[in-house]
Amino acid sequence: MRTPTATRPGRSGEALPAGAALPVADPATTRRAALRLVRRDGRAVALMLALNALAAGAGLAGPWLLGRIVDTVRSGGGVHTVDRLALVILACGLAQLLLARYARYVGHRFGERTVARVREQYVDRALALPAAIVERAGTGDLTARGTSDVTSVARALRDAVPEVCVAAAQALFLLGAVVVLDPLLGLCGLGVFSGVFAVRWYLRRAHGAYLAEGAATSALAELLAATAAGARTVEALGLQERRTAASEQAVERCRRTRTRTLFLRSVLLPAVDVAYVVPVVGVLLAGGALHGRGGISLGVVITAALYLRQLSDPLATILFWAEQLQSSGAAFARVEGLGRAPRTRTVPAALLPHPSAEPSPALPADDRIEVTAVHYAYGAGSASPAADRDVLHGVDLTVRPGERLAVVGPSGAGKSTLGRLLAGIDAPRQGSVTVGGVPVAALDPAALRRQVVLVTQEHHVFLGTLRDNLQIAAPDAEDAALCAALAAVGAEWAAELPAGLDTELGAGGHRPDGSQSQQLALARVVLADPHTVILDEATALLDPRTARHTERALAAVLTGRTVIAIAHRLHTAHDADRVAVMEEGRLTELGTHDDLVAANGAYAALWHSWHS
Repeated sequence: MRTPTATRPGRSGEALPAGAALPVADPATTRRAALRLVRRDGRAVALMLALNALAAGAGLAGPWLLGRIVDTVRSGGGVHTVDRLALVILACGLAQLLLARYARYVGHRFGERTVARVREQYVDRALALPAAIVERAGTGDLTARGTSDVTSVARALRDAVPEVCVAAAQALFLLGAVVVLDPLLGLCGLGVFSGVFAVRWYLRRAHGAYLAEGAATSALAELLAATAAGARTVEALGLQERRTAASEQAVERCRRTRTRTLFLRSVLLPAVDVAYVVPVVGVLLAGGALHGRGGISLGVVITAALYLRQLSDPLATILFWAEQLQSSGAAFARVEGLGRAPRTRTVPAALLPHPSAEPSPALPADDRIEVTAVHYAYGAGSASPAADRDVLHGVDLTVRPGERLAVVGPSGAGKSTLGRLLAGIDAPRQGSVTVGGVPVAALDPAALRRQVVLVTQEHHVFLGTLRDNLQIAAPDAEDAALCAALAAVGAEWAAELPAGLDTELGAGGHRPDGSQSQQLALARVVLADPHTVILDEATALLDPRTARHTERALAAVLTGRTVIAIAHRLHTAHDADRVAVMEEGRLTELGTHDDLVAANGAYAALWHSWHS
């Protein structure tokens, strides 16, 4: 059941526009989102920074005390002094270990809590997306953002934040210690920043490269998902070579984008490795010269050299995670970009009331549906002239409350498109579609679901029990109501399940076939209890006998409701109160079955062709 969502109506011959990528957040938006996450757990961040600073301070003691030991030995000091300094080194090392461990523990807890917030926010945003946005963007992009991109963000928050904080504190304390020991040696230590040029070169190119890599991954995921879902169609139409070629092109795009990011890393990392060596060499040369002239002691030179040698580890950590953070930053921009996607259907300004006019009622006054001079183009406003071509042309239709209306016509005539407009999934480019005087597309989604439900030939069975799958439509429904809904759509098979309503569906449990899955979707309609039901080839996957039985059962259940059935099987039209005939995006005939057959027009030709 789609309430009020639907998937691509491709089986009925009507094309949807090419997939439009979901938005990506700009750097400023991404930074603000990251700061919001940090502020939400500010105490943990502050504690983590304090512990890292203490751990870095404790780490400074070792090299300094080692320098003291060297000077003590050169000056003829005793073993007792050396032993005492060695014990202090051991104590400081142990303190650094414990402080760093607890800092990482705090950091990992912060990361896991923050990742949970990111995942929950992503799910909320994904569920709030209008169906049309998801359809045109493609499920591959949405899936890639919710899996690989969120995982990349999780890895950065869980691992990168603690590691970078520890490394940054260590690097700052080590550089500061070298400057305190001797300002001249401190200047030599600044040679480590020679790697900044390579880092700047890398950062200017990395963000766009990783965004391109993420987009290529999404395109590949979308292609593979579509091919797997339509495997039988691909095989039946002999499209294997075309799909294989398209897959190879997508794989090649992924390879090129990943090769680009690999090239950037191959330039950055060697340049940084050289930058680590430069300051140590500088300190040894300058320190040796100063020591030879008696300017500083040998212990100071050794201490400074050890500090700068230790500096390579935190800087390597920072640069490693800087490279990883570029990938994670691009992933976070894609995840956060979901928040910039429209949360509601886009309603043309012409459909909204004028500011000076009387405000529209919050809810429809009645169940009457009016379609007035409707024009619609799937790619309206796109750069492609073909996409702007109307698929509906000036359609006028009134559906009376409680009426059973059948919409028929050849494939590609605009039937499913009209059904999407009636369900509020899309808004017309011109004209209006209203229920009780209110534009359908302007209704709040929760209110819309109480008014109109669209059921297509596409369906989905969720992992969980049979009860879980049914209660999606009515969370408070009792078992008796669930069983009644199944019986209403002829799903006798449900009574034979080993655990009844508690039977697990999907992998590891009962696997419903196509007809059973569609009966589940129809049972959800019964439970949702809307006043208008739009059935877009809703029984297409059932065999003719089961379809007829299900339609008769539904007809009994839906008595008193408005039913709009979009169908190729014309017995549905025979049973309807009125029949609307669509041809090339226009409503060409409207009347009862008998009247249209007697008129000997397009419907009569369809009827005679189907009946024979």
